[in-house]
Amino acid sequence: MTLEPFDAMNETVLIHFSGRDLPGLTAKLMAILAGYDVCVLDIGQAVVHETLALGLLIEVSNGGSVASLRSELTAKANELGLQVRFTPVAKAELEHWVSSQGKDQFIITVLGRGISATHLARVSAILAEHGLNIDRVERLSGRSLLTTQDADTNVCVEMHVSGNAVSETAMRAAFLETAHEMRIEIAFQRESIFRRNRRLFAFDMDSTLIQGEVIDELARMAGVADEVVKITESAMRGEIEFKESFRRRVGLLRGLPEERVKELLGAIPLVEGAEQLIGTLKLLGYKTAILSGGFTFFARHLQQRLGIDYVHANELDIVDGKVSGEVRTEIVDGKKKAEYLRQIAERENISLEQVVAVGDGANDLPMLGIAGMGIAFRAKPLVRQTAGHAVSFLGLDSLLYLIGVRDHDLSALQSKS
Repeated sequence: MTLEPFDAMNETVLIHFSGRDLPGLTAKLMAILAGYDVCVLDIGQAVVHETLALGLLIEVSNGGSVASLRSELTAKANELGLQVRFTPVAKAELEHWVSSQGKDQFIITVLGRGISATHLARVSAILAEHGLNIDRVERLSGRSLLTTQDADTNVCVEMHVSGNAVSETAMRAAFLETAHEMRIEIAFQRESIFRRNRRLFAFDMDSTLIQGEVIDELARMAGVADEVVKITESAMRGEIEFKESFRRRVGLLRGLPEERVKELLGAIPLVEGAEQLIGTLKLLGYKTAILSGGFTFFARHLQQRLGIDYVHANELDIVDGKVSGEVRTEIVDGKKKAEYLRQIAERENISLEQVVAVGDGANDLPMLGIAGMGIAFRAKPLVRQTAGHAVSFLGLDSLLYLIGVRDHDLSALQSKS
């Protein structure tokens, strides 16, 4: 242990305890502090691999004996096998600490199949370059042995940071570049009451909830796959206005029998983690929506399978048992998706700040832009660079970490359901 010199008149003290964690340690230390009428100004405790780190900023009331308190805490620390360090805090330092609470607070979420020291070194270096301090680091994913990890294992570390960022735009760009290079996910959020109280998730459907594009599969059935894929890709890159591209593609499907269309139901698999994510959101009381530029026949199939609350998509016009190739209803494009999202939020009395929107294409950008959290999921470069957040390498279930859900919380929740 280390004993710092004390000024008898200094009543504010920072105390650090460290050592092997055991049940009841904090209670025994607090019992001593309680006997000295101590005011706890700040406290932080963490346990890493059964090793305790406990910090206390205390103020001893007038008439209290700091020397006696230190002596008693030191004896108890020795008894408990802890190291203890006492540091007097000057008035100027205390005032600086109080004034620093006005700094911006941020949450950095680092996700991957595994997290290495190299990953954390890059992330922390970016934070340092932009003037942010790491206040706390937590693991949100469950414990696992490296030798027994599955290929679809998610590992997540959450950093709580503070400060006045030099440039949020530049920092986000650096995180995006690092994530792409190192094949990890890095999410950057401002800490706020809304971040902890999301209430609605809205999803694009094709290539977001399901592994592929329904219209492309229909095109294969109709023998026009190459033509449709070219139009689809161009539209997703933002090169062709969505409504025009949609009309062209649907026109190529003319004559496809209705029974062939229905063969697609259940034939296109869900994206990894979709059922886990939506099932968990339902357990937590979230509302969910599909806002798709695809077709209602498939979206309603997913609605029934997953328990989605709202669906807005395009009707595939069938006449005399065949696809007509005509578009007879208003097309759900990017603007319409954002409009529907506003309507749902208003109907549910949910602030847009409490909305999470997830999509992969250019026509998703309007809804990603108005949501409190817009996530580009396995998206095109334009969308990744424009959206507030990007997840490119993990499944949809990894989004649970972005709303603060820990693996052990999830296990407990599922065991009760």
